Amino acid sequence: MFTQKPIEIWGGIEGTINRVGNNYIDQSEFSGHYNREDDIDLIASLGIKMLRYPILWEKHQPEKDQEINWAFAEKNLLRLKELKVEPIAGLVHHGSGPKHVNFFDGSFEEGVAAYAKLVAKRFPWLEYYTPVNEPLTTARFCGLYGHWYPHENNAYSFYRILLSECKATVMAMKAIREINPEAKLIQTEDIGKVYSTPLLKYQADFENERRWLSYELITGTLTPEKQMWGFLLGVGIKEHELSYFLENNCKPHVAGFNYYITSERYLDEGLQKYPQHVHGGNGRHQYADVEVVRVPYPDETGPLVLLREAWERLGLPIAITECHLHCTREEQMRWFNEMWENLNHLKEEGVDIRALTAWAIFGTYGWNMLVTKPWGDYESGVFNLNSGKPRPTAMSRMIQVLAKHQVYYHPVLETAGWWKQEKRIIYPDHRVFNIKRRKPLPKCQPVLIIGKSGMLGTGFSKICEERNIHHLWLDGSELNLDNPEPIEQIIEELNPWAIINTEEFAEIDQAEQKPDECFELNFKLPSLLAEVCKKYSVKMLTFSSGFVFDGSKTSSYLESDLVNPVNVYGQSKAKAEASITEQNPQALIIRIGSCFSCWETSGFVAAILSRLKEGHLVTAANDVSFSPTYIPDLVHQSLNLLLDNECGIVHVTNQGQTTYADFARKIAELAGFNTGLIKGVPAAKLHQKAKRPLNTALQSEKGVKLPVFESALRHYLDVIDYVYLPEKIAV
Repeated sequence: MFTQKPIEIWGGIEGTINRVGNNYIDQSEFSGHYNREDDIDLIASLGIKMLRYPILWEKHQPEKDQEINWAFAEKNLLRLKELKVEPIAGLVHHGSGPKHVNFFDGSFEEGVAAYAKLVAKRFPWLEYYTPVNEPLTTARFCGLYGHWYPHENNAYSFYRILLSECKATVMAMKAIREINPEAKLIQTEDIGKVYSTPLLKYQADFENERRWLSYELITGTLTPEKQMWGFLLGVGIKEHELSYFLENNCKPHVAGFNYYITSERYLDEGLQKYPQHVHGGNGRHQYADVEVVRVPYPDETGPLVLLREAWERLGLPIAITECHLHCTREEQMRWFNEMWENLNHLKEEGVDIRALTAWAIFGTYGWNMLVTKPWGDYESGVFNLNSGKPRPTAMSRMIQVLAKHQVYYHPVLETAGWWKQEKRIIYPDHRVFNIKRRKPLPKCQPVLIIGKSGMLGTGFSKICEERNIHHLWLDGSELNLDNPEPIEQIIEELNPWAIINTEEFAEIDQAEQKPDECFELNFKLPSLLAEVCKKYSVKMLTFSSGFVFDGSKTSSYLESDLVNPVNVYGQSKAKAEASITEQNPQALIIRIGSCFSCWETSGFVAAILSRLKEGHLVTAANDVSFSPTYIPDLVHQSLNLLLDNECGIVHVTNQGQTTYADFARKIAELAGFNTGLIKGVPAAKLHQKAKRPLNTALQSEKGVKLPVFESALRHYLDVIDYVYLPEKIAV
């Protein structure tokens, strides 16, 4: 029986270097890891025990027999050692090696082994290695699907590449152990499973047998009586190539498995029930291949099932070596927490579980395109890199607590992730009408949203509902702003973990005539909330505006620029910022631009569309620059920042700077109306009562980014005529 030690938290840097054509795509280059000095200290601050760290062949020795510059790797490895974080050295991560080797003539295996020996000689104290990450997955992408070099798409190439990678792993460990006999293999592989209709059970059974191939080859347990032995011979693999592993093998110290929401699949021959892009086949039957989470599959699925099967099949100590979800922040927290609970449950059952790995500490790039092109979408990790400088997210605090074997709690963990809700099901026919059932009210602490009358409050309520964040809605006009006791009573009764203030006096011209009312809502209310939130240790979020600036700057305003408002509305916002910052430094103040929302029939965009539909002229200022702000984008980002415990002033607007006249023309263009109906004039000719700054455009020096405003406009126009689908943004 293994020693019952607590499950450790490990970490990992997404360091993929894969080849597409003649180009190499390097994740560490995109993340800026090569250019930052303090990444290792940041990682160590999480309290993790081990780190999957890339020392990749393609990076260090791209040319044959090239002298290697170890300076960067050595500095970071020695710093990890000093900080008592054990490195797991990754040598090839979804790669095919430098250009002078290939999978089909033995040069890849020999090259990996030779490079591994050089690493071991340079760092003889390194104990843990992953010579080749995910051999089966990489072989599929390189040899079966054709996504990565050598871009083959046939069975022989797939299995030949797999054997090459597995042989490289065995040879590399042998070479390493010539230098360090105590070196240990931490092998990794995707853990998936295929489910199906009765007709396609034969295909599911085959794929479920195939998934163990990399482990059985490396461990020498693929023997002639097993199904895959004969199958491999049938596709052209030679018997002596398989026999090699019976005589030369390497038992992993830990079997690492990487589990994703897409790892489990469902096969269905009913093609008419599924969109064209998921159709495929095996030459015998045509079928749809979709994520099992997206269908109403009745039996148990998920990591508990798969890891039990891995334990029974392999009998090796197990770690989850990648745990990551590209989604909103609370969903990332729920995903990690659910895996943590699953692993502890398995350990109680007697499964030898060693660790859970927080994967992609600095996030990933381009996996939305399967890393077939440079860059692509950025997926935030434990740290967010949008500013170029790592910013801790809510995941960092969660990992710090779990790494100490303490209990981590946040109210958002008490409600289910989207993969546990009915909305996850989109096949076989997501158009079926569902009866709207009243959900039971969660018992966890809520978010308290103050402000029922505006588009911002409406947006928060709708998106909190979509993200399954328990929230309550309060009309701010009912509060007594001269007495904090009623607000304190509300906090004591409702026990919110955060208060979001969306109440404001938004009529800029009327503010000149009603300054007292403006300051009542825009200064007095948020200041009072800041005071009370500090007293009760409740997180606070409130909103300000680019109108705190005088407009004299020609470029976009940053958070650090000095405020100098030119009208009553701007003065009320600026005074509130100063008061809140002084009273409650932990409060979050988000400055926004002119907002538009797909849930409101009023507002600037809706008014323009209404006039254009009637063929009327639209007059707008052509000398006033601003940043459009789309409410769904804003609310999603604001909730993420709130969960990340961000504080101070942050600018959150859609990317891009425009004038009101140009924005109106873009609306007309995208909506298919005559842009000639837009007339741009100087703001002075509009005869507005309040003076306007000529520039209120905002940009964040803290790296907070929303989609470009043209993209937001397209989304707005897509959904105003029917139901808004938040999954397009959130999942």
